[in-house]
Amino acid sequence: MARYSVGFQSKTMTAVADANAMTDNGYATFLQGGSATMMLKVNEIYLGGESAASNPTTMAFGRDSTVAATAISGNFNAVLDAVTVAPGTVAVYGCVSTTKPQRSATLGHLLQLSLNAYGGIARWQARYGEEITTYGASASLGEVSLSSVTGTGIVSGHVIYEVV
Repeated sequence: MARYSVGFQSKTMTAVADANAMTDNGYATFLQGGSATMMLKVNEIYLGGESAASNPTTMAFGRDSTVAATAISGNFNAVLDAVTVAPGTVAVYGCVSTTKPQRSATLGHLLQLSLNAYGGIARWQARYGEEITTYGASASLGEVSLSSVTGTGIVSGHVIYEVV
């Protein structure tokens, strides 16, 4: 199976409440399956703060009740193993889209990753067999996103996932 890293650089977070549309480039990333039967396993999330002053920022990694459509990206996606043969269909990712993702009010907080964006870090890594999964490309199990609940810190980081 192919493992990838979706990365994002110097994103200024826009705090968004559950069930509200996210703002282009105001959240770290969304990640969804590239087809109705694609499964993704997320096994690491890393955030590093880059704000110029103290800025507590609470990030949520969660499922979306409205999924992004017509992704225009804004992030980058890289295969981790140099000899991986890319699958015919790849995952969809980004932080800019025509239809904006909305974090689910009932399924929306799988992880809380809080940090002081003035140089702080937050890292989550799953144990083998305990990865967070998505299936398909529709709400609410086909897309996850990493966005701010409170705080407007500047962050960079990555989400490492596997196409199963």
